[in-house]
Amino acid sequence: MSRAFSIKKTAGAMALVLALPLVFPQSYLEDTARSENSTMRSANAGFAEEEFRRGVQSYYRGAFNEAILEFERSLSYLPGENLILDWLGKAYYRAGIEGAALQQWNFAAEAGYGGILLQNRIEIVGERRITEDSYGFNQRYTESGSYPYMNGKTLIYSQPTSSLSNTDGSIWVVAYGSNELLRYDVNGVVVQRVRGPLNGFDRPLDIMRLKDGNLLISESAGDRLCVMDGNGLFVRYIGGRGRGEGELVGPQYLAQDSYGNIYTTDFGNARVVVFDSEGNGLLHFGGRSGSFKGLESPTGIAVVRDRVFVADSVRGAVYEFDRAGNFISTLVNEGTFTRAESMKEWGGYLLVADMNRVVTVDTLTGAVFENARTGSAPGAITSAVPDVNGNLIVTDFKNNEIYVMAKMSELVGGFFVTIERVIADNFPSVILEVRVENRRRQQVVGLRQENFLITEGKRPVANMELMGAANNNDVADITIIIDRSVSMESCREQLTTAVREVAASMQGKGTIQIISASDVPVKEFSGNPRSLEDFTPAVLKAGPTDLPRLDLGIRLAANDLVNAEKKCGIIYLTDGAIGQTAFAQYGLSDLATYLNNNSVSFSTIMLSRGTMAQEVSYITENTRGRSYYVYRPEGLSSVIQDIIDLPSGLYQLRYDSALTTEYGRKYLPVEVETYLLNRSGRDETGYFAPLQ
Repeated sequence: MSRAFSIKKTAGAMALVLALPLVFPQSYLEDTARSENSTMRSANAGFAEEEFRRGVQSYYRGAFNEAILEFERSLSYLPGENLILDWLGKAYYRAGIEGAALQQWNFAAEAGYGGILLQNRIEIVGERRITEDSYGFNQRYTESGSYPYMNGKTLIYSQPTSSLSNTDGSIWVVAYGSNELLRYDVNGVVVQRVRGPLNGFDRPLDIMRLKDGNLLISESAGDRLCVMDGNGLFVRYIGGRGRGEGELVGPQYLAQDSYGNIYTTDFGNARVVVFDSEGNGLLHFGGRSGSFKGLESPTGIAVVRDRVFVADSVRGAVYEFDRAGNFISTLVNEGTFTRAESMKEWGGYLLVADMNRVVTVDTLTGAVFENARTGSAPGAITSAVPDVNGNLIVTDFKNNEIYVMAKMSELVGGFFVTIERVIADNFPSVILEVRVENRRRQQVVGLRQENFLITEGKRPVANMELMGAANNNDVADITIIIDRSVSMESCREQLTTAVREVAASMQGKGTIQIISASDVPVKEFSGNPRSLEDFTPAVLKAGPTDLPRLDLGIRLAANDLVNAEKKCGIIYLTDGAIGQTAFAQYGLSDLATYLNNNSVSFSTIMLSRGTMAQEVSYITENTRGRSYYVYRPEGLSSVIQDIIDLPSGLYQLRYDSALTTEYGRKYLPVEVETYLLNRSGRDETGYFAPLQ
């Protein structure tokens, strides 16, 4: 079984140092101010080292603006010092000013500093967009690893047919031949086996996660669907053998619509059978109707925006139906696919497994793009499923293979690893907070202790352990920003509802703040969510204004969240309109970058049926946030859970240092390398131990 752990909020990392001697026993900065024949350190070098030390400590406390000022002062004493330039770039990056960060890093790189590691950082930060979706219609994927079916002479699984990604980075795999479910961690280690209820599975074929969190497995030889909870414990069966309503003969692939209705392709009856969320038979469709000649061999099925798409493996086509089973059109013409099997919704597209290739289909135009191919050897790919880390998990039934496929650019470029904080209060025990992302800012989750290597000056450290992973945290700190524009006066009732529901859904966990986005942002409240159960707009100190400053409100909120819980987010309450001064000081790109570089999401709750301003939509869409309507049927209870469910690639590692500190005045180096299958990434930094 896998070990569950999480990262908790940590108090300030280090204390500020007010004064240091000007001469150090061993310098870590090049004394560019020293005269050519002098053997003594210059006064400027001493002042530079003092400011540099303060800058490093400010950076690890999350005070990035302070750190920028201190590094710039340090640089004024020793112009062109590469280590200072590197740290100044780091501070600019975390402050969301990526252009200035790249400038400082380029200065250092041009002077021969940093090598390949710095060049890679410059390339990734310079090329990647603010965010990128985890899917890509025109992206090429290639194998980055595989999970073997044999361990020596021991059989691990037989005939894999489908898989399902979990939020912790693990995956469920359906093994048709060995009648079981297997749960793999990211390293390809089996951490759980499920063989079903007492009578076992009867040729399981597909797996899907229902809206209530349960798992649904189709049993093709058992002519039924099996419901299990998230841990693999049996709940109940759905359906049974026959040709009547809610009956099946050889069920194959599964889908669910926004209403919770369950769809399965009924291969033996050449149709699609629909059940309600409770498992009661509703209807079936796919027979001959008008110009539609009927399904001959239905396999893959997916629901996109409540439009039902069904693949026919014999005809090599994809057909479109409405939720009532009425034929709409042929999305992909007959003969396009050799033998289409699984078909999964993927960011509005269809991800189709077709013999020895994986393709994406545009649900609006029917355009087809080949994402991956397993080669010319005989194979039978039955499913391709995206995982939480941006890979595709591909099952090959015939060759008994489970492939992990990554984007070609990601496989070549590796991970983007960042040491975000060093906590050395209890030196020689040192704690690192390390973030692992891919090149497009997607968080890499599910890593284990064996995926990390920590070194000091290239020497491995002692007693390294993985203390926690923020992805497992179930608490989030939230800041609500309330638009205080004059037009919001007509939404007082909606505002009251939104604040109370959001606060109640936190269940007394974490800290909630309220900031009024007025002409000057005002911090209205900070404390336990239960204190806002009786919130009314009358308690707000900031009055309505014609000139609300949303940009300043976002910066103020994000500044406080940098040192908050490892999962945190901003929720903006608005009627959709913004004033001319909303982004007078900070641009949209800088704000979104600042939020992303500190893992703060930005979500929006609309208090009216109006149209959301494009600027607000931009920040929401590019910071992994979501938009909600205050009176949506399901309420706002899931808003906090959506923030908690966002993947986080932050890990906390502890080790014992073997370095000498020179009474806390020495700059101590540390490096971290991350490995996963055929991909890796690296970062290096330094810190100061407490003064003695």
